[in-house]
Parts: sequence; structure tokens; C-alpha cells
Amino acid sequence: MDGHPAQFEAIGSRLGFRIVEETPEKLRLIWQGARFPAFLCLGIALVLLFVSVPIFQAIRLRGFAGPAGALWYFPLMNLILFGISLYLLSQKRTIVIDKARQEVTLTRRSLYSVTTLAAHYSEIEKVKLGVDQVYSGFALAGSSAAESFPVPALRLITSGGQSVLLDRGSLRKLEAMGKRISDRLLKPIEVDAALTQRIISLSSARESYRAGKF
Repeated sequence: MDGHPAQFEAIGSRLGFRIVEETPEKLRLIWQGARFPAFLCLGIALVLLFVSVPIFQAIRLRGFAGPAGALWYFPLMNLILFGISLYLLSQKRTIVIDKARQEVTLTRRSLYSVTTLAAHYSEIEKVKLGVDQVYSGFALAGSSAAESFPVPALRLITSGGQSVLLDRGSLRKLEAMGKRISDRLLKPIEVDAALTQRIISLSSARESYRAGKF
């Protein structure tokens, strides 16, 4: 295996890959970063331009000794917000399962780096649908009252015992994606005991809905 699984871990409770290409030879999935925070930062930055541009021009003409000198932080805030929005918009992950090359390739892109992990089919032991303990936003902010909570996660388990995160999200979606990936890799899919009962409940609910509909 070429790459480090730790570089593909995520702190969030949800990624949400979508299929962009599905042929007999290739399955390609993509995830693009947090769009709402990115566009929120971009929108605020654009609105602040109406304030920041005159302040910047005034500072250029009169320096920091002028009346606008005390408002120097507005242009700085603009730059920071633009930087954050560009970084978030540049976030992208892809998973490519290539039958011809017998290889799974994960790519993680950002504004300043590209990280790749490649594993041959023979290096993969199984696909696992399990549970990750993810910390809440309070924990990420440093709160002592924060707790972790279980989130369904789809992973590849290598023959060396390493675990590679593929996706996190809803159980129903991960179950369908796991079966797709398992079928293409010709590897078994293992479902965590903690999720088995939830899958059975979901299946029962689907059958009941269909029976009631027809």
C-alpha cells in the first residue's frame, strides 16, 4: 500500500461521497468540502468590501495616522475571510476503484497539498461497516463538558490490519455503498454488531412501507 491511512481520517461526523462515474471498469466517488461555511465566509467578505476598500484607499493616502488608521482590521478581516472560503472550497476527496488496474486510489486535495493513498486489491482483506466515536463541536473547541458520540463509518481493512476511512454518514447510504464496493473488490463486507440490529430495523421498516404502499 502506497500512502498513510491516518492522513485520510476526518474530524467531522459526516462526509457524504456521491457517485460521479459507475461503469463495469471503474467506480468513482467524490466529496467536496463544506460548501455552506465556505459560501458564508465568501458572502461576508464580499459585503465587507464596501467598507474595506475605502478604508484601504484612505490608509494608502494618509497612512495609519489618518482617521481611517484605526479601522485597519477591516481589510485584514476581508483577507482572512477570503482565505478561509478559498481553503474550504478547495477541499476535495475522491475514491476510485479501478478494475483494470486492480487498485483502489484515495485522493485528498486542498489549497496547498494533494495526498494520495493507493492499495492493490490483494492488499485489501475486507470492507467494514462499523462505528466511529466522533467528538462533538464542543470538544473541538476545547470544552471540558464535551462528549463523543457513535457515527456509522465505512472503512477498508488491509491484510496488515490497517484501517482506511472511506466515508461517514447515514447507515442506509453507507450500507448501499459498502455493498457496491465489496462487490467490485470481490471482498467480504463485515458489519459491526452494534449496527446489525439497526440494519434489520431499517429493512423491516422498508418492507412495511412497501407493503402499506401496495
